[in-house]
Amino acid sequence: MIIGKAPIRPLSDRRQTTGGGVHFMATRYEKGTRIEPHAHRESQLIFATEGTMQVTTPKGRWLVPPDRAVWMPAALPHAIDVLADIEMRSLYFDVGWMKRDDAHRANLSVEFVVRVSQLLHQAILALFDGRNDASRNELLVRLALLELHKAEDPTTFIPLPHEPRCRRAADIVLADPTASHEIEALARSVGTSARTLSRLFLTETQLSFRSWCQRARMAAAIERLSMDRKAPVKQLAADLGYASFSAFSHAFRQVTGKTPTEFAEKA
Repeated sequence: MIIGKAPIRPLSDRRQTTGGGVHFMATRYEKGTRIEPHAHRESQLIFATEGTMQVTTPKGRWLVPPDRAVWMPAALPHAIDVLADIEMRSLYFDVGWMKRDDAHRANLSVEFVVRVSQLLHQAILALFDGRNDASRNELLVRLALLELHKAEDPTTFIPLPHEPRCRRAADIVLADPTASHEIEALARSVGTSARTLSRLFLTETQLSFRSWCQRARMAAAIERLSMDRKAPVKQLAADLGYASFSAFSHAFRQVTGKTPTEFAEKA
């Protein structure tokens, strides 16, 4: 889905403030909830202490397990699909505050996902522990921003192509990522050659067609385990086309840092 213009969503009355241009808010969403495309006047850091969500922007789609957080610049359209009940913690940064805070502006002009370190995790949770100390909250916010300067974690990101033929091919794969998609047949179905489609995928997504399909397949695994914690993992590995459960488990751990079983228990 390419997100075009989206409504600007104001902050809820449930927000709390640090008193310095940064607000934070705790919300809970049930599995199956869809937050339609929208944008905020503020930049936003989105973190779910529990559960898994999918975040879509014009750039692509991220699967966001509890050990990752999403940075969303101000006015950027995005949609959120809740794959498992989530406890969301959001920090909102006023644009004026961001401009004044020269030390932290770099690298925050585009959306990205980061693996949440122990320090970032605790800094976010500390903002919601009920202590109304503006100076402490300001320090916690700056600490959280400092932790965002680590390299983005793209392993759960599926870049979405914009070229019409390539996008149609991508949509076919995403509709059934567990199937074996041959590029020759896919190219014929969208009216181009395999060579051209291969080139388009590399240009549009910076991934080869095969790597892009593998990324989509792993995202499907994360989504399925998030939505059904009791899903038979060995059957899921077979459905995804892995030769063995151990191969699937190794690939899954590389992306999420957990085995499929560990992930399902905590999703």
